[in-house]
Amino acid sequence: MNNITVIGAGTMGNGIAHVFAMNGFQVSLVDLSEDVLNQARNTIEKNLSRMVQKEKISESDKSRTLESLSFHTDMRFASKTADFIVEAATERLDLKLEIFRSIDAAAPSHTILATNTSSISITKIGSATSRPDKVIGMHFMNPVPVMKLVEVIRGYATSDEVTSTIMALSERLGKVPVEVNDYPGFVANRILMPMINEAIFTLFEGVAGVSEIDTVMKLGMAHPMGPLQLADFIGLDVCLSILNVLHDGFGQPKYAPCPLLVNMVTAGKLGMKSGEGFYSYTHGTKELRVAPTFES
Repeated sequence: MNNITVIGAGTMGNGIAHVFAMNGFQVSLVDLSEDVLNQARNTIEKNLSRMVQKEKISESDKSRTLESLSFHTDMRFASKTADFIVEAATERLDLKLEIFRSIDAAAPSHTILATNTSSISITKIGSATSRPDKVIGMHFMNPVPVMKLVEVIRGYATSDEVTSTIMALSERLGKVPVEVNDYPGFVANRILMPMINEAIFTLFEGVAGVSEIDTVMKLGMAHPMGPLQLADFIGLDVCLSILNVLHDGFGQPKYAPCPLLVNMVTAGKLGMKSGEGFYSYTHGTKELRVAPTFES
């Protein structure tokens, strides 16, 4: 397995491409937008330069990594020679099904198809292909070059051989893979999102303010980032999508998203990527201040 195709050049996709290229793979990064691809190339180069400055890699490592990357807008073309494809597009089932139908038709029969979904059923995605035994979840954590965990999710039809291959591949990338089964939210988000949702309810019900809630969790529970700041970092729209998957999948009221979260997403307050969520962000810096008070 040497030729890797990554579908989607956003935050997760360019991070995944970065890690594969740095570990000796030839990587094709695909996105419909030339602007997104250019931004991804700049992000990867900037992150590699930062690693050189910190003496984690050499200049030759940086050059070799960049030479291992190619950028494409034609998904089917980039899939034709791939040994392994990982999809990192927006967390929407309809989009993922469309992508998997397309890459299944274009890729060689031996190619394993993975998705970086954080909550959507691997079994459902696999059913859109002619090779459900070769479809698997490979859920990286953000930021991908830094975070060690990879959730490896096997769908109902995923073979033992494919699962073993992806566990070993994750280790080759310097990650720590954890095998989990295919249920809504898997492990990470099944536990994390209800906590974030409860923090939003705590704000919504007037129990405490944004900074107070985050301070309690950081100092009292030793979390590196409070749940409301973490929600901003993940993206409030992504949090809402995952909670909807959990709520639809389990049918339990405890997974119902807080009305405040729904309203904020509707209003376009998505967190860091929109400049405002529970905090307001200064463009180009990590500085933040509590956003205007939200009334319940």
